[in-house]
Amino acid sequence: MAILTRGTWVLVADSEKALFLRNDLDDMNPDLNVVRIEQQDNPSNREQSANRPGRMHDNGPGQRSAYDDTDWHQLAKDRFADELAEILYKQAHRGAFERIILVAPPATLGELRSKLHKEVSDRVVAEIDKTLTNHPLDKIELLLRDLLETT
Repeated sequence: MAILTRGTWVLVADSEKALFLRNDLDDMNPDLNVVRIEQQDNPSNREQSANRPGRMHDNGPGQRSAYDDTDWHQLAKDRFADELAEILYKQAHRGAFERIILVAPPATLGELRSKLHKEVSDRVVAEIDKTLTNHPLDKIELLLRDLLETT
């Protein structure tokens, strides 16, 4: 059975960028077109934190330790998976897609998978753990066709 059928959506994402694509042809000649692009402005943790970490006194004379500071960069990456899951839920609920393929690096794929609503997860027909967000669409089409042929 063909996986990348006409009308199948493909989410190509990493922790800061997502391309929502739709296949307008078939699995042998995929024609992916952009439905939506989401990009997160996520500067480095150093740029996002306001101050040095707080200090506390230890049990020894003149000893002090620093508190762990919040990793704002990682927090933003985690929230991005939440945002993508919410977008997918709204689109699925509207009937925008019946089938979807998720393409993301392993950590992002795992985070996204844990956030998906059942209505979306029931429509996932394949998952590919690769980073393809910076590839041109024609390259993504060829890679998907080749990867899905072997499964």
